[in-house]
Amino acid sequence: MTTLEHRASARTGKTAAILIVIWVGIMLLWLLLDLSNVIAFILLATTVPAAFDFAYNRQASLHLDDNSIDWTSGRASGTVALKQIKQVRFETRLDLSVRVRLVLRGGKRLSLPHDSLPPWEALQKAFEDRGIATQRHHFSLM
Repeated sequence: MTTLEHRASARTGKTAAILIVIWVGIMLLWLLLDLSNVIAFILLATTVPAAFDFAYNRQASLHLDDNSIDWTSGRASGTVALKQIKQVRFETRLDLSVRVRLVLRGGKRLSLPHDSLPPWEALQKAFEDRGIATQRHHFSLM
């Protein structure tokens, strides 16, 4: 079967544009509408993680072949043999993002990092093509 390979980088034009728009918006609110310094600082602080990821060009990847699934996200990484996977759960959360959890034969669950995931449809098809059961769950809080 075809190997599924996905790579993502934090340093994209979309990330840069979003950061610039937010920073300019905060600056305009501060200058033109006399936004409180404390509120401006809190709003700017929420962008710090994205700015660090952009500055350090954090990389994420996922590799799925016929024997194993490997992923990396920043400093975190993992590998699981496909024969250890009982099923894969695709859980749509309230923010419409999809969490992917590997349910292992021993009952342990591993959540794959969101930034390392390809579009969930392609990942689900790749697991099904390899004979691994998948489940879809919508809007679970847990």
